[in-house]
Amino acid sequence: MTKSILAKALLATFILCATTVQAQIFKKKNKQTEKAAEKPKKGKIQSYDKVITKDAKTDKGLFDVHVVDDKHYYEIPDSLFNKEMLMVSRIAKTASGIGFGGGKINTQVLRWEKKGKKVLLRVVSYGIVAADSLPVHEAVVNSNFEPVLQAFDIKAYRKNDSTASTVIQVDDFLVKDVNAIGMPEFYRKRYKVSRLDEKRSYIDSLRSYPLNLEARHVKTYFAKEPPSNGTLGSISIEINNSMILLPEEPMKRRYFDRRVGWFARGQVDYGLDVQESKTIRFLDRWRLEVKDEDKDKYAAGELVEPKKQIVYYVDRATPEQWVPFIKKGIEDWQVAFEEAGFKNAIIAKDPPTKEEDPEWSPEDVRYSVVRYLASPIPNANGPHVSDPRSGEILESDINWYHNVMTLLRNWFFVQTAAINPDARGVAFKEEVMGRLIRFVSSHEVGHTLGLPHNMGSSVAYPVDSLRSATFTQKYGTAPSIMDYARFNYIAQPGDEGVALMPDIGIYDKHAIRWGYKPILDKNAEEEKPILDRWILAHAGDPNYRFGHQQIGDVVDPSSQTEDLGDDAIKAGAYGIANLKRIVPKLVEWTAEDGKDYDDLKTLYGQVLSQYNRYMGHVSNNIGGVYEHHKTYEQEGAVYTHVAKEHQKNCMRFLQEELFQTPKWMLDKELFSKIEYSGSIERVRSMQERTLNNMLRLGKMARLIENETMNGSKAYSLLEMMRDLRRGIWSELRSGKTIDTYRRNLQKVHIDRLAYLMTAANQKKKPSFGGYQKSTVVNTSQSDIRSVARAELNTLKREIKSATGRTSDSMSKYHLQDAVERIDMILDPQ
Repeated sequence: MTKSILAKALLATFILCATTVQAQIFKKKNKQTEKAAEKPKKGKIQSYDKVITKDAKTDKGLFDVHVVDDKHYYEIPDSLFNKEMLMVSRIAKTASGIGFGGGKINTQVLRWEKKGKKVLLRVVSYGIVAADSLPVHEAVVNSNFEPVLQAFDIKAYRKNDSTASTVIQVDDFLVKDVNAIGMPEFYRKRYKVSRLDEKRSYIDSLRSYPLNLEARHVKTYFAKEPPSNGTLGSISIEINNSMILLPEEPMKRRYFDRRVGWFARGQVDYGLDVQESKTIRFLDRWRLEVKDEDKDKYAAGELVEPKKQIVYYVDRATPEQWVPFIKKGIEDWQVAFEEAGFKNAIIAKDPPTKEEDPEWSPEDVRYSVVRYLASPIPNANGPHVSDPRSGEILESDINWYHNVMTLLRNWFFVQTAAINPDARGVAFKEEVMGRLIRFVSSHEVGHTLGLPHNMGSSVAYPVDSLRSATFTQKYGTAPSIMDYARFNYIAQPGDEGVALMPDIGIYDKHAIRWGYKPILDKNAEEEKPILDRWILAHAGDPNYRFGHQQIGDVVDPSSQTEDLGDDAIKAGAYGIANLKRIVPKLVEWTAEDGKDYDDLKTLYGQVLSQYNRYMGHVSNNIGGVYEHHKTYEQEGAVYTHVAKEHQKNCMRFLQEELFQTPKWMLDKELFSKIEYSGSIERVRSMQERTLNNMLRLGKMARLIENETMNGSKAYSLLEMMRDLRRGIWSELRSGKTIDTYRRNLQKVHIDRLAYLMTAANQKKKPSFGGYQKSTVVNTSQSDIRSVARAELNTLKREIKSATGRTSDSMSKYHLQDAVERIDMILDPQ
């Protein structure tokens, strides 16, 4: 082959190879171009069937909810844009140590808006308002700009002949760390949460119903101090977000009055005809309205059925034997609604079976449900969801935890076993437990109707009336089932036929009438004089009084939890007499072959807890101030200090019943079965608890203020401190041997005086809607520290004088030590 022929052959081979390679390159590029064409550009709106494919799993409802592979979509009808919705966030399932499932963590009004190629989720505030017809409305709008909670890219549109909708993807919103729908800030701080772990966070379920959407998502957070499973360094919780369409026409409001207890909400209204912005408050209540065709009957005083009844379904999971009692507790409120002009206003129903209605769900906002939860939590609660524009309650789910029965057993035993054979034991007969369940059911339903606890109710009845069968069978043990009046611990053996618990009472009927009775043809403002007259008709009658629940420092001793009757001293004495009857019988009443002594230990602990309650009821009268809300047309004071003589009697009671060692509770046989040590420490801690309560800064400051205003008519701080010292240290004058229990108590007294010498100033605390009352105390500049120093010096002199007169070695060592302790307090150097 010649060189030229060889060269041509090589050239042809090269061209062939090059052509083949080029063809392959072009083929690869074409495939990449095709793939690029298939994948939409970021932010590009696709055709509906490209996003919501034939493989989509769809749940139809308020929004259609779609799941395609691992992506989650909301299809929002265009008719629902700019409509207001209420989002309620709850912890559905929680890590051990973080509250309990069902607890509400956030409530917000939201509005979906379309803005170009985006859908915006805005937070709507009703905190400040003004009518849109007023010039000030524009200023209110400008100072109340609605923040954007989340912005979503529009993925697709769908248009039919009569409807149109917009599709967005919600994975980032529900899986990423959006504070408004995630773990509350106080939990983050408490457990030192640093950030969300998205790899361990996911959407569990999305469900859609005619009026609401339910989203459940699991969030996992890195935490330095998790409450449980500490080795993981993280916390996982399941959160449920309910998004509820608010009614097109808000319900007519009814304005709040603090003389009648009610859950209420407030707005700052800049449109009122006053010279300042003013907060207006209105009630949370169900929309009970008279049917148009029944208005004449109603006006004539005839009972009518409302347009829409309040209906509660009892969870399918509820044990069958308890269902009738829960239902009775719900329908017990019918007598109260009859006072408001309605019959059959509230009813209980069984939910449909799965065969009857497979779509029925307790998460559907159209249904209010008593939900039975298999939980060790000994509790029940009755939250509700309401429209912030009007207060209309939209739905309520009562959470009923299985172990509430344990709580009922403990209360009923310790408060009634001395007179009630049915309460003697660790397991009650079905009808006895059923009656207790009915009582709790009624109480919780009251909350869902809008009524808070009325802790001022139980003091309405004279103590001795609670020993009367005729009185208690007619009136129950308190005028309101919304008090924590529990069970009749005052009744004594021989008080046959006495009622043991409250029913729907005088106050409950009054409150429901005041909150629910329709006032036809009048607006909310025009109703107020009529509502005021309904209150004034019973002014001064303790059966109609509302007393706010208090947390922390109990200022008003006539509005306490767990108390009965109008005299804490007499009621406590009756209660202690019954505890003294129970303790010797504890072993017998808890005995069962083959069983250990855990129940014995539990019920002995209940005896001590009940005893502590009596001490608290009495000690809270010292430095106490009664609160009886009034308006200008009513005579008399709103705030009145507890009478001096009663405070002195309370001091005497505490010295005799608590500070003189309550040896009746020190049962050797019982201790030999439940513990190897602890009886001495138990007495010391009980005494310390009450002593520290008596010497709270707020109580001492109120004693000073009372003396300043009322002089010798007041129980002064000096007089109280002197009475306390003389009782606790009575051996200094009597020369008696000081036993172990008293020595411990006396050290507690010295330690509390030491605390008063260095205690920080007490600032005003948040009121939490009236639940917390706090007294501001500048400790270093008030008389408290001066009095504490004087008490220490006086005590030191008295101890030195008495030390030489005692022959008991341990008493002498204790007194010598006490002097040394006081010296170190007065002169730390």
